[in-house]
Amino acid sequence: MEPKTKTPTKSSTTSNGTASASKASTKRIPVLKTYKIYIGGKFPRTESGRYYKVKQTNGEVVSMCLSSRKDFRNAVLVARAAQHGWASKSALLRSQILYRMAEMLETRTVQFISELEQMGSTTDEAQKEVETAIDRLIYFAGWCDKYTQVFSSVNPVASSHFNFSNMEPTGVVSAICDENSALLGLVSVIAPVIASGNSIVLLASENKALSAVTLAEVINDSDLPGGVVNILTGSRKELIEHFATHMDVNAIYLNTDKAEEQKYVQEKASLNVKRAIVEAPQNWLDASLENPYRIIDFTEVKTTWHPIGI
Repeated sequence: MEPKTKTPTKSSTTSNGTASASKASTKRIPVLKTYKIYIGGKFPRTESGRYYKVKQTNGEVVSMCLSSRKDFRNAVLVARAAQHGWASKSALLRSQILYRMAEMLETRTVQFISELEQMGSTTDEAQKEVETAIDRLIYFAGWCDKYTQVFSSVNPVASSHFNFSNMEPTGVVSAICDENSALLGLVSVIAPVIASGNSIVLLASENKALSAVTLAEVINDSDLPGGVVNILTGSRKELIEHFATHMDVNAIYLNTDKAEEQKYVQEKASLNVKRAIVEAPQNWLDASLENPYRIIDFTEVKTTWHPIGI
C-alpha cells in the first residue's frame, strides 16, 4: 500500500509565502555611531541634551554633543581628582602608557584615515596625519623619563647649601585646540601635557570632531587612568570663557589666530594667575614640534635648599 502524500494546506502556503517575502524584502539597518564626549574615563552624553550637526564630505550629517559649562566643570573636577595619582606614577610607567596609546592608534589606522577623509582630507593627507600622530606619541613617550634629567639642575649658591631645581607638573590644563586639525593637533597637545604628570580637558575642533571622539576610545583602551584626558566637543565661542576663567585650572592652551581671543584668554587667565600658552595655527606635520620644550611649557620649577653636612 503506497503512503499517502500530504497536500499542503492553504494556511501553510500563505505562511511560507509571507515568510519568504518578508525575508526577501528585509534589509539590515546599520547601527549608527553615537558621538559622545569623554569625561573621567566614561562616555556620557552632554548634560544639557544639546547637539549640533556636522556635515561630512559624502553629504551625510552626524550629530555631535554641544558641551555646556556644566560638562566642562565636571571634566575639571575629575581631572583634578586624577592629576595627583597620574603625577605620582613613575616616569617609566607614564612612558609605557603613552607608547600603548600609539599602539592602539596604530591598530585603528584604517578607521582614522576613513574619518579624516570624511572631514575633507585626501587619502595621502589622512595617512600622513595618522602616521605622524602615532610617531608623535612615541616621541613624547621617550621623553617621560628623560626631561627632568635635561632641565633640572644643581645651582651654585654662596652659602653652605645644596640647591636643586626640579621640574614638576603644573596641574590641570585646559586646552582649546586648532579648529583646522582633526587628529594631529589634538595628539600634539595631549602628549607633552600628560608626559610630565598633568591632566587635561580639551575642546576639539568644532567642525572636525569625528576623530576626537575616536581618539577618546583609543585613550580609554590604553591603560591611561580615567580623568587624565577629557575631551569635549562643541562651540569655542560658548566655552572659551569657562576654559579661561575656571579657578581650579592651572594653565590654559589656546590655538587661534584671532587677536581678540588671544587677548581675552590672557586677561582672564590672570584672575588666578594661570599660565597661558597661546599659539597661532600651524603645520602640525612640522618635525620642529617634536621637542621637549613643549613639555616644559606645562611644568613648574621647584627649588629645594638643603644644608651641607646634615
